[in-house]
Amino acid sequence: MLLAGAAQAAIDSALLAPLTGDDPDARIEAVGRIGALASDDATRLLMAMKNGDAYAAPDGQVLIVTDDKAYNPATGATGPLPEGIDGLMINNRLRGAIDDALSALKLLSSDRTERLAAVTELQKSVTLAQAPLIDKALAKETDADIRPLLQLVAATANLQSPDAAKRKAAVEALADSSNANLRPTLQAMLNKNADGTPAEPDEGVRVAAARTLAAIDSRLARTEFIGNVFYGISLGSVLLLTALGLAITFGLMGIINMAHGELLMIGAYTTYLCQTAFRQYFPSAVDAYLIAALPAAFLVTAAVGVAMERTVIRWLYGRPLETLLATWGISLILMQGVRTIFGAQNVEVANPSWMSGGVTVLGNLVLAYNRIAIIVFAMIVVAGVWLILNKTRLGLFVRAVMQNRRMAGCVGVSTAKIDMMTFGLGSGIAGLGGVALSQLGNVGPDLGQGYIVDSFMVVVLGGVGQLAGTIIAAIGLGEANKFLEPVAGAVLAKIAILIFIIIFIQKRPQGLFAMKGRSAE
Repeated sequence: MLLAGAAQAAIDSALLAPLTGDDPDARIEAVGRIGALASDDATRLLMAMKNGDAYAAPDGQVLIVTDDKAYNPATGATGPLPEGIDGLMINNRLRGAIDDALSALKLLSSDRTERLAAVTELQKSVTLAQAPLIDKALAKETDADIRPLLQLVAATANLQSPDAAKRKAAVEALADSSNANLRPTLQAMLNKNADGTPAEPDEGVRVAAARTLAAIDSRLARTEFIGNVFYGISLGSVLLLTALGLAITFGLMGIINMAHGELLMIGAYTTYLCQTAFRQYFPSAVDAYLIAALPAAFLVTAAVGVAMERTVIRWLYGRPLETLLATWGISLILMQGVRTIFGAQNVEVANPSWMSGGVTVLGNLVLAYNRIAIIVFAMIVVAGVWLILNKTRLGLFVRAVMQNRRMAGCVGVSTAKIDMMTFGLGSGIAGLGGVALSQLGNVGPDLGQGYIVDSFMVVVLGGVGQLAGTIIAAIGLGEANKFLEPVAGAVLAKIAILIFIIIFIQKRPQGLFAMKGRSAE
């Protein structure tokens, strides 16, 4: 006999009876109804079933066994273990129902964050057995953000209801949803059985399902389009940052710099060093490492660029083949140097906390904060380069030397010094591109190799020496990649874009924007 432990029954014994039976559907239904009680005893029983602590007594009672004591959830009494008890059989299907019930119980939590996480998780998968608990949570929910999500989840659960009126109401309620997980269920209602009869017997439900499915497909198509536009601009911004320095060294100076990718890599490793220094010496301000990395990466890569120009490239002006071979050799030296210092394995550069996560729009489209930050950063860098080239004394000298070197030298401009500063500027901008790349993935010695070809394509397509053309070409290639990849795949999309650029250059060798005046010569 169990000792008295409560004044009244905690869970109706009629709800517990199916758990000890052999009918799998009845057991799953019982789990759902027990979960809908949303009581401490219901949660305790479900956890016991999940952990293997629930037993069946010879008289058919369900017991929770803990430390040689048996608790009867039907009477609220605790006592010694009776003889002949046997563990409840929990198969995978029943275990899934228990997990669903425990997940749905979080909808009644006093913590708003926990309730929001629970309803978000239920949007991915919800069953009819969870409907009673969802209805109970909906009746209590007052949060303006969570309540509409709960209503959609409740409607999703009722899609499996045996009542045709409930199914139709649920289908109509889901017409404003953007949840792609609903498509298979709605499509199944429109399919036919093997004998040719409709899978959904009620014609009104089928008509409503067709309308809701069309509305969801339309909304998903718009969301996908907007997502492709955003991520195309994001990729275009990355290409712009990687190609902007090359637009100066190749576009303005005519130097085929095959080590441009390694300058990106050096900028990324400089960011890694800044992160390491902040973690060691300023752990409380570690999120500020990125602010320090920007000028550091610019100065380090600019210094590397100046050293390259002073020691090698200055002797090779007007000799493109020799320049190409020399800078390719420099790229190999830089990669091997980085492998020697940092190792061949990739290193991790973590996003600052303010760049982690994203903003959700249109129901299920997530715009990552790091991508948004890179788009804004690219705009700032482009504006800075334009101001330098068009509104400063250095920019005036750069344009003068590039348009007519002899005349610039005749009026007192130190062309050798301007060459050095111009190449340093282009290299420094490549370092800023490396900072951006470090926020999108791991940093390794081969980081720049994946962007050197794309950078040249952007510069050539936009027009040599044309800043506006570089911007348009970068964004255009980014968008083309994102819209072609879902259709043709990543590899075929790259091939298609390359073929387009080859044909375009054949028809218009000067690119999108042709240079004017003496610079065109």
